[in-house]
Order: sequence, then C-alpha cells, then structure tokens
Amino acid sequence: MDYQLDLDWNDFLQRYWQKRPVIIKRAFKDFKDPLTPDELAGLAMETEVDSRLVSHEDGRWQVSHGPFESFDKLSENNWSLLVQAVDHWHEPSAALMRPFRQLPDWRIDDLMISFAVPGGGVGPHLDQYDVFIIQGQGRRHWRVGEKKALKQHCPHPDLLQVEPFDAIIDEEMEPGDVLYIPPGYPHEGYSLENALNYSVGFRAPSGRELVSGFADYVLAQELGSQRYGDPSLALRPDPAAVLPEEIDALRAMMMDLVQQPEQFNHWFGEFISQSRHELDIAPPEPPYQAGEIYDLLRQGDQLHRLGGLRVLKVGEECYVNGEQIVTQHKQAVAVLASAYAIGGAQFGEALDDPSFLALLTALINSGYWYFKN
Repeated sequence: MDYQLDLDWNDFLQRYWQKRPVIIKRAFKDFKDPLTPDELAGLAMETEVDSRLVSHEDGRWQVSHGPFESFDKLSENNWSLLVQAVDHWHEPSAALMRPFRQLPDWRIDDLMISFAVPGGGVGPHLDQYDVFIIQGQGRRHWRVGEKKALKQHCPHPDLLQVEPFDAIIDEEMEPGDVLYIPPGYPHEGYSLENALNYSVGFRAPSGRELVSGFADYVLAQELGSQRYGDPSLALRPDPAAVLPEEIDALRAMMMDLVQQPEQFNHWFGEFISQSRHELDIAPPEPPYQAGEIYDLLRQGDQLHRLGGLRVLKVGEECYVNGEQIVTQHKQAVAVLASAYAIGGAQFGEALDDPSFLALLTALINSGYWYFKN
C-alpha cells in the first residue's frame, strides 16, 4: 500500500521537531492497517523477532518476552503485545516507514507495532529518541507531559516508568491520527478498545556509543600506533605532577584519530548502516549467476530491498549493513541507497560493466536485494 502522510514538513520541522509534541489529526486519510492482530501475534511467536507482553492488574505489572507459544490464557483487559522491527519481517508494514523519508534515513530506526486490549499500555514513561505513533484500528487515549526532571522507577525489572505528570496533550486518537513525541517528554497511552499502534522510532546514538564504536574501529584497523613523546622534557619541582601541557598533548593524540575525515567517515558509515535488530535475510538457493541477473533486469524485472536494510551514503561512499560498497560506479550505487524498487535502466551503463554486475550479484546472493516471484 502507498501511504500518503498529510503533513507540511517544513512547518513541522520549524515548529515541532525536537521542540514540542503534537497530535496531527487524520494525518493518514482512510487509514488501512497493513496487518491484523493475529498476524502480529504470529510474528511474536518467531524466535528471531523481538517481542514482549506487558500486563497490569491492581497496580502490579508483569512483563514477559517472546517468542510466545500461545495467547489463549490472556484476559480481555489490561495487556499489550509489542513487537519490534516489524518492518524487517512484514513487507506491507514496512510501507508505513516510507512517508517519513522526508527525514534522514540514518536517523530512522525501526517500526514497532503494538496490539492492546482495553486498558492495555506500558504505563507512564519517557524515551530518549523521537517517535511518531500512528493510530491504527481502535481508539487509544494519550497523555503527554512537559519535558522536565521526573523521578523514574521500575515496577518490574524490565519496565521503567516515571512518576505522575500534568498533561499538555490529553486526547483520544482514532485511525489515521499521528502523535509526535520528541525525546524526554513523558507520555502514556491506554487503549479504549482493541487497538493497533505503529511507532516509527528514530536512532539517536549517545556519546558513549560513538566513542565505544570508534574505539573498536581503531583497534580493528590498528590505528593510533603513534606513541607519546616529549623531546623537550624539562626538570620539574614535583615529579608526581602531570603538567597541563602534557595533558593537552595526550588529548591531541586522541583527537587526531577522530579528526581524520576519511577514517572517521568510513567508520561512521559502517557503524550507522548496521541494523540494531535481526534482518529477515534469506539468500537465494541456488545463488544467481551474473548473467541471470542481467537478463532479468533487462527484461523489466525489478529488484526490491530487504525490509529494514540500512543503505546509507557518507560523502561519495555507500554502506550497506555495516559494509562499504566499493565500486567506481557511484551513481549506480546511489540508486541502491535512494530507491526501494529498482529497474535495470536506473543502473545506466554500470549494468554493462562486469565488475559492477559481479558486485550486484554478490549483494543479491547475500539476500540484501531480491526479485519478487
């Protein structure tokens, strides 16, 4: 399905993005759910899929993690099933991500879908990332509070909530409505009837993640082998003292690693193009031969990108699932990053280059792109 989001993006970015939460009524006209609650439950039974069931009764919260074998013993109230990265596993649901490509691909993370019965929710909490919540079937009541310091507590080891808050948004959402919540704003939603919700989450790496990831890259690439030196060393009154200029020199050694654009860009491309969740990778059996792929594309068949696959450009280089795509045909590779369905003509003359065709064959045989049957 081709989902059309009725949103003035320039106005939204200026007034709301990372500034204020907002409900956009009827953002999707005549909204149709891409899957049923039964299909979502089926995904939660799969080992590779990240899912959890959250319930509460008389103030007591329970959390259990999938894969689940059955949902037969659940009550009719006060529980919610949440399934992460559904765009990786269910192609019609992945279409819900496309309208949000007005925002950078590298910032978009995944699609979480929840099904809740009346009273179902995960309690008041806050997130450290931006999220768009799309209301599917049913109605859900949402409250969003002001961004301020709130005490957090764990009513269950796997559940982090915040203390009660005053609402600046207090509304019911109906099919097609969209709620945008920036990082740090407390919120809670409870279903008024059986309801589906779709959460488009965004990636916001912390400084800790960046430093850790870059340090791993430095070690793997055997960078930073230069050692500290002090040819101008002079006597000092206190041998136990580390002088400010020595600290500055040590810091400069570390900063020099980060300030190498080629190395930093290459690391970031690998780092940010990796998915945080399992991909539904199914390499073709038997593998394609290059000639077969050439013929299929020339005959009008289209290549389709695997759901959840991250294909990103950093400068002129392109990265897919943590690996750089090395080729001289930059424009042809840019098509892999920009389009979800690709015909042979979009590759231009690159398709007639055996080296590019071999690269494309390897990507397809890795399960990253595929031909629909």
